[in-house]
Amino acid sequence: MRELLRGPHRFTELRDALPGISPPTLTSRLRQFERHGIVLRTAYAEIPPRVEYQLTPLGEGLREVLDAMAARALTVPDGEAAVTT
Repeated sequence: MRELLRGPHRFTELRDALPGISPPTLTSRLRQFERHGIVLRTAYAEIPPRVEYQLTPLGEGLREVLDAMAARALTVPDGEAAVTT
């Protein structure tokens, strides 16, 4: 979702931006987001076929939460577990 906050992306752009993710895993996650109304998948009738993914208004509504999580992650030193009891 982080990558989609920057705008629409094609599958290969998302895969390249997420090192270590396998294509089946990325496909699965995108389908889950689509089922939950967070991501919109648009297939264009072109040769070669082109598919773009973008956030829906519901997905855009998560921007504040994701930004807060990113800001929090920057405050935790590398290698230090943030454990609360």
